[in-house]
Order: sequence, then C-alpha cells, then structure tokens
Amino acid sequence: MRLPFIGVPCDIKTVDDAPFHAAGDKYIAAAAGGAGGLPLLIPALGETLDVDQVLSMVDGLMLTGSVSNVEPRHYLGAASRPGTLHDPLRDSTTLRLIEPALERGIPVLGICRGFQEINVALGGELHQHVQELPGHQDHREPDSEDLEVVYGPAHRIVFENGSWLSGWLGRTDASVNSLHQQGVKRLGRGLVAEARAEDGLIEAFRLDSSRGFAYAVQWHPEWRYWENPVSHAIFKAFGEACRARQRARA
Repeated sequence: MRLPFIGVPCDIKTVDDAPFHAAGDKYIAAAAGGAGGLPLLIPALGETLDVDQVLSMVDGLMLTGSVSNVEPRHYLGAASRPGTLHDPLRDSTTLRLIEPALERGIPVLGICRGFQEINVALGGELHQHVQELPGHQDHREPDSEDLEVVYGPAHRIVFENGSWLSGWLGRTDASVNSLHQQGVKRLGRGLVAEARAEDGLIEAFRLDSSRGFAYAVQWHPEWRYWENPVSHAIFKAFGEACRARQRARA
C-alpha cells in the first residue's frame, strides 16, 4: 500500500535576493520517518491556492515551525514591533487550510508556528512577547550556534489530567526544548489544553470535537525525533491517524 500523503505548507524564504517556497529538512524527515508518510509540499500561494483540491490530495496536514510570526491582524492583536519577521503568503495559505481540513476529518499536527496558526484559525489570541509577562519564563531559544544546545531540553511541561500525552506515554510530565517568544493568550474554539509549562503557558492542545486527529505542540518534537520518546509518540499517533484516513478514503 502506498504511503499516506502528508501536506506540508511552505514558507517564503529569500535566497540570494530571490523568493523560494521552502520547508525545513527536519520537518520533512519527521513526516517521512516519524509519521511514516510521503511529504507533499504545499506552495505558499495565499488566496490563489485551491484549498479543496489540495485537501482532496492529502491524508494528513503538518503545520511546521518557522522564523516568521503570524501577523497579529489575524487575531486582532497590537501591531508587531519593528523588525518582526512575517510571511503573509504563508498566513493566507495555512489559515485557509486549517478549518476545512478539520471539518473533513483530515489529521492535523501543528508545531511551534503551526501550533499558533491552529489557535488563530479557530479564533484564539496570542501573546507576542511571553518573556515580558509577569511570572513567566523566557521561552526564547538559547543564544548559541550549537544546535545541540539550541534544541536541548529547556524546561519541564506537566500533562493535564486525561491528556493524550499521558495516555501515550504513561507519565505525567516531560522536558522539552523551547524556541519561541509568542504563546497562547486565549485558546480558540474547541481547543483543550494538553500540557503546560511550569509558568502556566499552554504547551500542547488538542481539538476535542474534531472528527479526526487534531493536535499541536509549542516545542519542536521534529528535532532528533527518533531519540525522544515524547516526539516518537506524537509522530506515531499522527502517522497512524494519516494511515486510517488513507484507508477510509480508499
């Protein structure tokens, strides 16, 4: 049987002053090796993308992290500070895909920016600078060029009672990396917290009423996913959901 197609929306990246549609290798590797799918890159065409055609082709949708942030106009937030990186074409691609995918029961996994995109698409709000909130940790990435340090364990998360994470892992907490400064201010429609950092910030959520798998995390499970039991559990569950969707479509 063929591998399930996992749609991975691209960013717009500038290379030698020219725009490219691109997706990070670590995400492609995790979609293929961790979830057992065949990644299908979705160009960031914005409003011109045929959402119905794209969703008719995929068995799952994985929304990746990125150096850019969702433009705050999408959640009625204050204007971004000067120098904030945005990707309007990615916004207008992913934010149009999410709700139709969920309505069709297509499995959806969000990572970092993708976590924030799902929240925004469902009417939620974001904090733009978590480290400036009273009582909150600095969740930004370490100032290092060593990727082992950048993606190393940064803080503990605690699973909510009845969370999928608890069921998958048979435990109540874990250590995760942290490379973000935005975070959930208010959860979107139907979203349920799965895990929180020790400062209370939501680090994982699921869509409780979804027809299929709908899950998102704020950290980066794709990094060396094969070495991390939490990452392995997330991608295994996502991959199983994609294969179930594939069988149902067949």
